[in-house]
This record gives sequence, structure tokens and C-alpha cells, in this order.
Amino acid sequence: MNGSISSLIDLPGLNPAFKTIASKIENRQRISPEEGLLLFEKGSLAMLGTMANFIREREHGHNTYFNRNFHIEPTNVCVFSCKFCSYSKLYSKREEGWELSIDQMLEKVKAYDGQPITEVHIVGGVHPKMDIYFFEELIKKIRAHRPDLHIKGFTAVELDYMFRKAKLSRTDGMKLLHDAGLDSLPGGGAEIFDAVVREQICADKVDAAGWLDIHAIAHRLGMHTNATMLYGHVESYEHRIDHMERLRNQQDETKGFNTFIPLKFRNFDNEMSHIPEVSSIEDMKLYAIARIYMDNFPHIKAYWPMLGREQAQLTLSFGVNDLDGTIDDSTKIYSMAGSEEQNPTLTTDELVGLIKQVGRQAVERDTLYNVVNTY
Repeated sequence: MNGSISSLIDLPGLNPAFKTIASKIENRQRISPEEGLLLFEKGSLAMLGTMANFIREREHGHNTYFNRNFHIEPTNVCVFSCKFCSYSKLYSKREEGWELSIDQMLEKVKAYDGQPITEVHIVGGVHPKMDIYFFEELIKKIRAHRPDLHIKGFTAVELDYMFRKAKLSRTDGMKLLHDAGLDSLPGGGAEIFDAVVREQICADKVDAAGWLDIHAIAHRLGMHTNATMLYGHVESYEHRIDHMERLRNQQDETKGFNTFIPLKFRNFDNEMSHIPEVSSIEDMKLYAIARIYMDNFPHIKAYWPMLGREQAQLTLSFGVNDLDGTIDDSTKIYSMAGSEEQNPTLTTDELVGLIKQVGRQAVERDTLYNVVNTY
């Protein structure tokens, strides 16, 4: 592994700027936004893979993490109209969507009784009737039924709406849900932080400052969260670097992010269907640069239902060390957008097999990356 990064530094004819970046990586020094942009604009896939894999193996060896989780999606009815979304139905058309009661969602939890599931992931549309007190009751009932289950739920977009509707400050709202039993937050809703891009693709939901503030409050309460970036639509390389830079700066301050999850824009059945999807090469470049740039994020995750199984395997050579979870087929967010996985469910044996096929070590974790089992 050491030789691979040293060979870049010693490679005759390589752009001196890339040698400087390789040297910084070897010495655990941070690369600048300008250097990150250079990697996007001029970096070859082979070089980026070498750099990212060096970091991945230095930090994690061959360990590739997953967890046993299931999803509850309370509703796909939403007051917002994000142009990239293939999932939600506007509240005015709610007869086309679904709305689950607390009892229906609790039945989904009970369906996993006796199974070694460690996490329930709750995320969906923003429904005006499903307010903070509705979800407080749901969380309390899940916690009472299965105290050991880690409850990860609600994007900053959902939370911002709940807090405003209840006329609660972000801190008071987050405390209420945390006290009820909410353990951590997923990373959705970040999209691209740049205000101009946000105006084009998701003008009516919480802005970048609000998203970051909600996660910072969660971190100060001792909660861990994830962070995402939606890429491959109207954004530029500069916008991607700006997005990662804001996350990196916040992580320096609050240290509460577990993992960074790049999410590929899929163009099926949404208002941005005219935009072609980016290539697999662009996917791998993005994952590699994320691993190089996000030096204070311990983990980089590839969401396999979005990419498909073979592409997810490939990311493990481009800086990724986490493939998310076994995931029951209850998650529809990406299958409705035209992802490769139309019924995204894998058994533990299948997921372990995917990881082993590419020479990596499968490690089951809990939500906070404590090791549950090594295969």
C-alpha cells in the first residue's frame, strides 16, 4: 500500500501538483479546495483510485462495513416539490400516495421481532398532518417495544418543517425527539448546498445554513448524524467542492458526522428527466475524491440499491468502506427513480458474498460503527 502512493510521488512526468497532493495524502495533510477542483478537472481515474484506496486501506484495511437495518417510510406525500424527486406526491395529490398510521408503522417494527436487526431507518415525505408530536409518539412506542433498536430518523428537511409547524426552536425540537428515543439522523436533504443550484432543484425546502445548523444541534446533544450530496445533475465541480468543504469545516467543529454518502441523481419519472445521468467513471471519480477530500469523515458509504451491486463492489477500490445495510424492500426512494435495484433487499449472506468477491473483509456494524460480527 505504501508503495502505491510513493510510486505516484516518484512517477516521472506526473504533474507536480498531483505529486504535492500525493505527498499530502502520505503525510496526512489536508488538501485545499483548489487541489480538490484540480482532481475533478484533471485527475485520471487510475490515479484517483490509487490515492483513495491508499487512504481507505490505511484507515480501515480491507474492512467493509454493513449493518442489518430496515426502513419505515411513513408517507410519500410531501408539501415540497423538489424537481429531482421521483418518490413524493404533492399534498394536493395525496390520493396517489400512502400515509401510514402509528399502529401500521409499529407493526412493521414487530415484523422483525426475534431477528438480529440493529437499526430502524425512518424517513419519508413531509406531510402536514404528521407533526413532531405524531413522531414523538411513534418513537416512544418503538422504544418501548424494542429498547435495543437504534432509531435513526428524519432528514433535516423533515425536521425543519416539524419544528416550524410546532413553533419550536431547532434546539427544543431536537431535544424533544431525542428525549423520546431518537438516536441519530440520516444525511438526506443536503442535496447541493450552493444557493443558486438549490433554487433550481429544491427551492422551497430548508437552505444549506439550516441543514448544517440542525445537524450541529444534534451533534451538540451527543447524537451522531450522516451527510449526503446529490451529484450528477446541474451542479459543477466547484459546487461539489464547496459542498464538501462546508461539511468538512463543520466536522472540524462538531465531530458528529459518521459517514459521507454521495447519492447519484437518477432521472426516471421526475422533472429533471431531460438531464442525462453521469457515467460510471464519473461515479468512481466522485467517490475517490470524496475519500481524499473528506479527511475528517471516518467513513465513505456507497448506497448499493442506488448504484446496483456490481457498481457498489467497484466503489470498494475507490475509497468506499461501507455498503450500508441489508435493507428490506420497504425502501422505494431509489427504485421509483429508476435505480438498478428495483427490489432492494439482500440477505446477510448475499451482502457478505458481494464484499468477499472483491477481496474485502465483511464486518457487520451497528449504527455507530461498533463491530457486531466479522465474517
